[in-house]
Amino acid sequence: MIQKHETPMRQQDPKVRIGNFGEVPLGYAEEEAVREAERCLQCPNAPCVEGCPVRIDVPLFIKHIKNRCFAEAIATIKEENSLPAVCGRVCPQENQCQGVCTLGERFEPVAIGKLERFCADWEAEHGCISTEIQTDTGYRIAIIGAGPAGLTAAGELRKLGHDVTIFELLHVAGGVLMYGIPEFRLPKEIVKREISALERTGIKIKVNKVIGQIYTVDDFLVRDYDAVFIGTGAGLPRFLGIPGENLNGVYSANEFLTRTNLMRAFRFPEYDTPIKVGRRTITVGGGNVAMDSARTALRLGAKESIIVYRRSEQELPARREEVEHAKEEGIEFRLLTNPTRIISENGYLKEMECIRMKLGEPDESGRRRPIPTPDSEFTIEMDTVVVAIGNNPHPLVPRTTKGLDLNRWGNIVADSKTGQTSKEGVFAGGDIVTGAATVIEAMGAGKRAAVAIDRYLKTKR
Repeated sequence: MIQKHETPMRQQDPKVRIGNFGEVPLGYAEEEAVREAERCLQCPNAPCVEGCPVRIDVPLFIKHIKNRCFAEAIATIKEENSLPAVCGRVCPQENQCQGVCTLGERFEPVAIGKLERFCADWEAEHGCISTEIQTDTGYRIAIIGAGPAGLTAAGELRKLGHDVTIFELLHVAGGVLMYGIPEFRLPKEIVKREISALERTGIKIKVNKVIGQIYTVDDFLVRDYDAVFIGTGAGLPRFLGIPGENLNGVYSANEFLTRTNLMRAFRFPEYDTPIKVGRRTITVGGGNVAMDSARTALRLGAKESIIVYRRSEQELPARREEVEHAKEEGIEFRLLTNPTRIISENGYLKEMECIRMKLGEPDESGRRRPIPTPDSEFTIEMDTVVVAIGNNPHPLVPRTTKGLDLNRWGNIVADSKTGQTSKEGVFAGGDIVTGAATVIEAMGAGKRAAVAIDRYLKTKR
């Protein structure tokens, strides 16, 4: 008889974890992974593969787990996915592979993401599975940005035998995986482990390289490289545009999380990055970044952490798991609420003026449009604010590349299937093209672009 519910994963107790930055879910043991794998129906049409942006052979890797062939399971995953330990932790599987799982039509779907994480962690414990590299082609590709899109494109191109060099703005590779996602969701040692595996295949990574200043895309094409992939993401924060937003104590989520995650502020003074969090923190926004910020504030010492969001809970864009974890940890949700002003007193934040909202007809996002309720203003006391309402593309690389078409938001215009831009030999993918999206969507774009770059290079022979 099929087990109706997914095998639960052990996790830290909420009362304990708000006092540390350790990972919240603790992973499957072997017996738990096998038990969950046994739930898979091994569907002939495999809708889960179609639902995966990088098209992992989900039934096959799960079958290997069921048969306790764990090395074969991770090898199957890595044929299509260069970052399995990352995807197993932060991908929104519920909207992708698990969302179309046949078992989910009657019972809970197979926990595909948790099984992927198990395989990646098993590999870390038992030894890395080597990646097969084809014969060197002699072609050189420059990848701009060492985030999920760039890393994936690099990994796929290297498998095909190309010489690949990644140029990264920051002092470490990983992009949003390093600066944006907290330690309790994605430990940085795991990201480093995945990147090291890519480097062992022969990929070169050059950090502290501000492309657009020291070199341009045009320089790469003229001098040394046969093709360029742009995967610079969307790292420019958006703001509310309300009075008081420039006061001390108001952070963008980018600054707040970068200080904490990349610069290790949670271990100050061991690391030289201070960060001030008061007794009561308000995070504005409803996505995963807002959940990350509010949960981080608790761990940095806030006694109360509040999320202010202008729509209802049904419209929250964050993953359901992240919302549930936030609630377990005591995060307070002030929904149908929109900030209008931030007020200070004697140089310190005092309160946030808000207005109550109601929902109208759906907007272009498909969610019901929030509408202010007249004469419903009120205030919430606080002493720290984090603004987590999204990001825009950084303009440096697009602005310094001749002949590159952009849309009205400053994103690079690229073919959704190939990543080909308006400039010959230049491809792009991830958030720099689509705007802020998920890690796995960026990886899918990087993978599609790698196939197209390989095809393009073969036409040059």
